[in-house]
Amino acid sequence: MKIWVDAAFVALAALSAVLIYWGYTHRAMRKLAFGERLKPAEADGINQLAKWQTEAVDKLQDAADRFGKANPKKGRSSMADILAKADLRMRTSEYYMIQFGLMAGVGAVAFWRWGIIQAAIAVVVGYFIPSFYVKFRTRRRLKAFDHQLPQALNILSNGLKAGYSLPQAMANVSETVEAPAGEEFGKAIKEINLGGTLDDALAHLVKRLESPDLDLVVTAILIHRGVGGNLAEILDTIGHTIRERVRIRGEIATLTAQARMSGLLISVIPIALAVLLYFIAPGYFTPMTNNILGWGMLAAAGLLIFTGNVVMRKFVEIEI
Repeated sequence: MKIWVDAAFVALAALSAVLIYWGYTHRAMRKLAFGERLKPAEADGINQLAKWQTEAVDKLQDAADRFGKANPKKGRSSMADILAKADLRMRTSEYYMIQFGLMAGVGAVAFWRWGIIQAAIAVVVGYFIPSFYVKFRTRRRLKAFDHQLPQALNILSNGLKAGYSLPQAMANVSETVEAPAGEEFGKAIKEINLGGTLDDALAHLVKRLESPDLDLVVTAILIHRGVGGNLAEILDTIGHTIRERVRIRGEIATLTAQARMSGLLISVIPIALAVLLYFIAPGYFTPMTNNILGWGMLAAAGLLIFTGNVVMRKFVEIEI
């Protein structure tokens, strides 16, 4: 039995390494210059391996796209859109390979070290780690964009006052403002240059970012295009409003920092203490995992911790 367990661990660990390697190296390979990928195999010994790897990943792409497709009825975006919002330049197949590789790797280590129950928990944790990272990058990017939006609106307004058209002013924003705001306005300009309409480019800009402040700006621009008016003055007003909202959000974050940190500590400390006891004093913690009553107590404690965290968040969550 021991031999089969070790064999299963080695197989899962190897599968994990292969999937993560394919995901990362295929992503890196696609960043190479076009000329580098056209080099003959004799000039670069890894070209044949890269070609075989690319073909294998491309075969998985269709299945990954079907698995990660959007579901408008449930309000779920496609995985490709989610990765774009997080500014992760990878295919859905690469993301899923990394995700499944982590699941296999941490599951194999937990099964080899502890047992089947711990392995199941580790697989679940491995599944959610990439999605948590993607959500973290998306929130960070949206926050950075919202902070840059007043500056972008100021440049737009000044350009319109100087006689630029709106696309020309947007191009000026893409050249002046740093990423992510400059990058996103640059994508909109490229879409217009390739034959898209201004309305479609602005709609896609809102869809990529899902920023309420940007939605307000685009709505104002589209209304102006229909009824007319002084767009520069409108953008100045909206920019001032957004700038004040950002300032008030910062003040609220400062005033509620203690309550948010208290909620985080109250949630993390019991879990960290339980994990610490499980590893440094397994005999002390064993009764909690060897009978149904112990599992029930752990489930009840987890539910109470989750409820307390939600309540604390609701207390400090102030909409502006």
